[in-house]
Amino acid sequence: MSFADITTEDKRRVLGEFTEVKAEFASRGWFAGTGGNLSMRIGPYSSERFYFAVTASGKDKTRSTPEDFLFVDQDGKPCEATALKPSAETSLHREIYRLTGAGAIFHIHSVFNNIVSEWFWERRAVPIQGVELIKAFNIWEEDARIDVPILTNYADVPRIVPEITERLDPRVPGLLIRKHGICAWGKDAFEAKKHLEAFEFLFEYVYRWELLNRGKP
Repeated sequence: MSFADITTEDKRRVLGEFTEVKAEFASRGWFAGTGGNLSMRIGPYSSERFYFAVTASGKDKTRSTPEDFLFVDQDGKPCEATALKPSAETSLHREIYRLTGAGAIFHIHSVFNNIVSEWFWERRAVPIQGVELIKAFNIWEEDARIDVPILTNYADVPRIVPEITERLDPRVPGLLIRKHGICAWGKDAFEAKKHLEAFEFLFEYVYRWELLNRGKP
């Protein structure tokens, strides 16, 4: 199936979900300085061929306009004639879709995810153990532990892609970029949002727990 075969109804559905998620995240202050981006896959999927809607570069995500999103293919090229440019991190979304077949990917910047990405940089991962919200990732073991990978924050964003390929953990639906933000994904927008919220809770927990325990023997 080509992009031309995707129905108008499917496109409207995706853009409607996008608009709702974007408004909610904006209300939480997750798009400071136009930072962050969202994407949702549309149509059939194979790792070699897929399509997704992604936020346009440089747009004020606290506002809703007809130019908020565009559709691109697995190479990040626009599927329709447009003057819009896809978000700078589109190459990261492409690789995550290729590796996971996810239905949605949300990337946001927050104070807590930036702080913990630097705090644990030498370990290249944020360790989290025994916290209830790990279950949000469908991990149900007693006293479960996860390590959220931290990737290098290259100014040339495509240079991050090989680290995604190497470091992505199928159990953990998220990746941190050092002093930058989190990419979280799920099978659809609902699950990606759930995972993102869980990560943000866990990062704040880790930060506050580390502060409480500093200097203890």
